[in-house]
Amino acid sequence: MTSQGLGRRTVGVEEELLLVDSASGRAMSMQGQVLAEVTERWARAGETSPQQAGEQAADAFEGELNEEQIEVGSRPHEDLGELTEELLGWRRRAGLAARRMGARVAAVGLCPTEVTPRTVRSERYDRITELYGITAEEQLTCGCHVHVSVADRDEAVGVIDRIRGWLPVLTALSANSPFWQGRDTSYAAYRSPVMNRWPSAGPTDVFGSAEAYDRLVEDMVATGVLLDPGMVYFDARPSQNYPTVEIRVADVCLDVEDTAVVAALCRGLVERAAAEYRAETAPVPTPVTLLRLAGWRAARDGMGGELLDPVTMRPRPAWDAVGTLLEHVREPLRSAGDEELVTAGLDRIRRDGTGADRQRRVHERTGTLEDVVADAVRVTEGRHEDG
Repeated sequence: MTSQGLGRRTVGVEEELLLVDSASGRAMSMQGQVLAEVTERWARAGETSPQQAGEQAADAFEGELNEEQIEVGSRPHEDLGELTEELLGWRRRAGLAARRMGARVAAVGLCPTEVTPRTVRSERYDRITELYGITAEEQLTCGCHVHVSVADRDEAVGVIDRIRGWLPVLTALSANSPFWQGRDTSYAAYRSPVMNRWPSAGPTDVFGSAEAYDRLVEDMVATGVLLDPGMVYFDARPSQNYPTVEIRVADVCLDVEDTAVVAALCRGLVERAAAEYRAETAPVPTPVTLLRLAGWRAARDGMGGELLDPVTMRPRPAWDAVGTLLEHVREPLRSAGDEELVTAGLDRIRRDGTGADRQRRVHERTGTLEDVVADAVRVTEGRHEDG
C-alpha cells in the first residue's frame, strides 16, 4: 500500500479479552496458563513443530499488564471480511484454551464484577506498578487497537493531526464498558476515563511533522514521568513496531462485526486524512481541551445521547454526529469497498445498540452482573442469543 492509492490500505486489529469464570462472573488470574495452553493446542494439532507452534502463538496471542486478560491480534488485511474471520478464529481458539484451564473469555471493556487485578510479574511491570500506584493496580481495561498502514512516518503524523476530532465518535460506537467494580458507572464507555488516568493518555495537539512528534516523545521520556516511549498512550500514534497509525480509542467490541465497522471507519479516516496531508490541507486546530470534553461526552453517553460535533465541537444528537463522520469518509469507504459493510453495521448498531446497551439490557432483565458476564462470553464465542 502506498499513499498514492496503489491498492487498499491494510488494517490489523488487536483485541484485549477478559479471562472470567462464566458461572460467578469473576475475573480469573490465568493469563500464563491460557497462553501456555494456546501453544500446547497448536503443538498437539501436529501442524507444526513445538518451536513453530510457540512462534505462531506468539504472533497471534500476547500477555498484558494484568493476569486477568490476554490479547489477540490479526495479520494485516485489505479485505475486512477476512479480518473478521481471523478475529473470530482467534476468539474461538482463545476460548477453547481458556475453557480447558477452567476459564472463559469475554470481550468487555471493563470487568463488570468486583475485581482486584493482579499485575504480571516482570521487571518493567514492577517498575510501572511502583511508579503509578493505584493507576496501574486498577488498570484492567480491554481495548480495541486498530492499525492502518501508512506510507511513512511523515504521513503517519500528518494523519494523526487530521483525525483528532473524529475519534470520540469511534469511542461512542464501540462503547462496551458500563459496569465497573460491581456497579453501573452511568457511563457507556467507562474504560476511557480509566485509561485517561495515565499521564500520557488522551488527545494530542497538532504536531506538524514527524520530527516534532519524535521530539515531544523524547521530551516526555526525559521528564522521568514515563519509563519509555512504549508508555505514550495517545488516542492515536505512529506504531513503534509497524508502518501504521495505531488508533486506540475504542473499547473492545462485544460483537466482532462491530469491530469490523470500527476498523473500516478507521481506514476511511486515515485515507481521507492522508489525502488532506498530501494536498497540504491544514488540520482543524481544535484545542486539546475541547477534544478532551468530546472524548468525555462520548464515553458518558455512547450512542444514547449527544456527542460533540467533530467540526464545530457543539452538542448534537449522537447519530447526527455519526452521519457527519459517514459523509466525511464516504469516498474512501466506497473506494475500499467498505461502504456497504459500514452502512449495514451502523444500521445494526442503531437497531440493536452497542455492547454497553446489551450489557445493560441483560442486567435489567436478570438483575445480576454474573448474567451480564455469561452473556458476554456467549457473544464473544460467536453465539448471538438475544441480549
